[in-house]
Amino acid sequence: MCSAVAVKPTPGAPTRPQRRASWWESLRPRIGCGVYHSTYADDMALRTTTASRLRLVLVSVTAVMFPFVAGDYWVGEANRLYIAIIGALGLNILVGFTGQISIAQGAFMAVGGYTTAIMTVTLGLPFWLSLPCAGLTTAAIGAIFGVPSLRLKGLYLLIATLAAQVIVEWLILRMVWLTKGPNGIYGIKPPAFGPLEFSDRRAFYFLMLFFVVIAILFAANLFRTKIGRAFVAIRDQDIAASVAGVDVFKYKLLAFGVSSFYVGTAGALQAHDRLIVSPEYFNISVSIEYLGMIIIGGLGSISGAIYGAAFIRLLPTALSLMTGTLGLAGTNVGVLQQAVFGLAIVGFLIFEPHGIAKIWRDVKDYFKLWPFSY
Repeated sequence: MCSAVAVKPTPGAPTRPQRRASWWESLRPRIGCGVYHSTYADDMALRTTTASRLRLVLVSVTAVMFPFVAGDYWVGEANRLYIAIIGALGLNILVGFTGQISIAQGAFMAVGGYTTAIMTVTLGLPFWLSLPCAGLTTAAIGAIFGVPSLRLKGLYLLIATLAAQVIVEWLILRMVWLTKGPNGIYGIKPPAFGPLEFSDRRAFYFLMLFFVVIAILFAANLFRTKIGRAFVAIRDQDIAASVAGVDVFKYKLLAFGVSSFYVGTAGALQAHDRLIVSPEYFNISVSIEYLGMIIIGGLGSISGAIYGAAFIRLLPTALSLMTGTLGLAGTNVGVLQQAVFGLAIVGFLIFEPHGIAKIWRDVKDYFKLWPFSY
């Protein structure tokens, strides 16, 4: 006959519920389920979990090693992708974070491209001087065209920025003495800082990577400041922002200026990548393409600008590979690209208005809780 023996617990030893609770407490910060910041520095960090830091390290190592393992064609595509990321970041600052619609991306890129072309080819100035001048010139012109934003919203502001696109294209074609008209400006030299030249695609790649990192860090920190929060307040409700003390007109012009600086810098870098500027590189289709980037990637998201730029820039290459694999060599890839581009915009607007960034965020949130149901 068995008898139960009561075991007296050791004084100070944790009970089973306490051990289970301590195990969960040690696991919880690692899986990133919830917000458990205990210091102000942790709360202000750009990457708050171990998983996000590991992803950042992985992406950084991949980006640095990419030109050493990829061919010239893919390195060139990566260079154009980085330029598109800078331009998409600038447009997302204006549209996604400030709520000011714009369809003049091509025009502002043209201002930056032609500014650096005139300064380097016609005036013989160095790249390191022409690049910031191109960005500042574009910022000033963007702020001028942003003046109507005080009175106009939505579709009306869209038409006003479309007027900027038309005006800039008209000036490029008519000011032949300065822009060479429809022929464009040839003979643009690769970027150089003194004796250091970036004429090789791989060298140019690292220069573009540097500018992309700077652009992302600046944009990420901008919205942690008073200025960035004012942008977001204007986007959410400009009347309430004005009542709260935000100078709406000032910050709207500032948003146009900052966005245009990004875009003008992207246009200048594109000029030094192609070594030529021409009106067909900056037409209305370029503006629509960049607007599609931030819609597909995700409005009001820095990572969304990156995802959208990657989607649009890699779309022609992906379609070419797909048609070749399926034996559809005679397919017009340009027409197919336009069809997929339009379907993608409509599909994201209907099924996921917050774009690829929201889809990726949902995936991360799912694995934060997995295998639990809630």
